[in-house]
Amino acid sequence: MCMRKVLVGLTFCTCYLAFYLTNKYVLSILKFTYPTLFQGWQTLIGGLLLHVSWKLGWVEINSNSRSNVLTWLPASVLFVGIIYAGSRALSRLAIPVFLTLHNAAEVIICGHQKCFRKEKMSPARICSALFLLAAAGCLPFNDAQFDPDGYFWAVIHLFCMGAYKILQKSQKPNALSDIDQQYLNYIFSAVLLAFASHPTGDLLSVLDFPFLYFYRFHSSCCASGFLGFFLMFSTAKLKSLMAPGQCAAWIFFAKVITAGLSILLFDVIPTSATLG
Repeated sequence: MCMRKVLVGLTFCTCYLAFYLTNKYVLSILKFTYPTLFQGWQTLIGGLLLHVSWKLGWVEINSNSRSNVLTWLPASVLFVGIIYAGSRALSRLAIPVFLTLHNAAEVIICGHQKCFRKEKMSPARICSALFLLAAAGCLPFNDAQFDPDGYFWAVIHLFCMGAYKILQKSQKPNALSDIDQQYLNYIFSAVLLAFASHPTGDLLSVLDFPFLYFYRFHSSCCASGFLGFFLMFSTAKLKSLMAPGQCAAWIFFAKVITAGLSILLFDVIPTSATLG
């Protein structure tokens, strides 16, 4: 059992690392900055793979209750905001900066639990939230590659993420499993982003993309779609097998590895704080 947990944890870290590096390559190196198409593709592939997995009996999906589906609809809207804004932000920000701002969503969750639900919180968690807030707040003043648009979309991303987690925690127990929720997210996102691709101009602008017919673009987009599904699936396995503390430790480890390797693989200018 212990070895199984380690294997699941290592699989999650590998998928997390590969997913972020692949997305960063497509968004920043190839400069495929058409989020309705890129995220629509990822959610379409994720939804298809999850549907096939369900039909093959590999996962169980129970989303037949109309009331549960309608109740989850606002969370699916927020999910679209998360992936759309996240794609915009990641195309302009270094991965370590993006992940630091992404982590600040925990501050919103803690603030809601403390101020609105009046839940008791441990001093360690309060200190952790304050540290995350301070780290995110100091970034714009020390980022040598400061990009206002990147930070704007990162803020939208973290607010959507925080609100999404709050709605997720407020769901009735056993209403929808993590797999059910993600299945609905995939369907809603793929449909909404497909319709949004024309009004946003992405559908026509993509015809001018210089690497549209290059194999490295096609292979990278295919990889991002499959890696997104594998990351979702490994995350669900991680949460089902491990205690919350162990799960959080693996997620932290994956983020540290991803941030560290991204500095070696992509051109990142050290912050002024790092330079002293």
